[in-house]
Amino acid sequence: MIGKLKGLVDAIGESHAIIDVNGVGYEVQLSSRTLRKLKIGEVAALTIDTHVREDAIRLYGFTSEVERSWFRTLQTVQGVGSKVALGVLGVLSTNDLANAIALQNSAAVEQAPGVGKKLAQRIVAELKDKAPALSVAGLNVGTAAKGAAAESEDGPVTGMAAAEAISALSNLGYNSGQASAAVAAALKELGAAADTAQLIRRGLKELAAR
Repeated sequence: MIGKLKGLVDAIGESHAIIDVNGVGYEVQLSSRTLRKLKIGEVAALTIDTHVREDAIRLYGFTSEVERSWFRTLQTVQGVGSKVALGVLGVLSTNDLANAIALQNSAAVEQAPGVGKKLAQRIVAELKDKAPALSVAGLNVGTAAKGAAAESEDGPVTGMAAAEAISALSNLGYNSGQASAAVAAALKELGAAADTAQLIRRGLKELAAR
């Protein structure tokens, strides 16, 4: 299975790009958001989700592990296939999507092509407790710590610290919703510079108070 590709952007289509890796061109399906970031002749590094079917092998590309996690999670909802999932990620960043789900804002999700009102409502309802930990961490950074933090909402240090804190709380027996909410509250109080240990300690206090 192909998990990552790095090569020159050889061509760009309406919904895909050809990535030339050592002379081999890989056709990768991409969201419109990702396509807008690519330029022919420049190097692109994409995280890949490989779909193997009887009649075809399709590669779906993403700019981060977080985006790929969302792509996979979206497809756990009935009525959401790869095309619709890419459509959602084309109109909403991972942080915007996490925000829409946290706030149950189905109207935001409904902007995606192929997503009607009922499907948008189903997406935000079913994914509220299933959002990937790193995506929730990205949401926390973007909403709880504005200003400088907003400029690096996908920054590896803050995002990883929050994700690790959520994982640690989950390992202690709390469900993903409880862990995510506790870390969100911790980030709001401590700020985007908080490290994993600080977030865990504050998160435990939040959980104990509930």
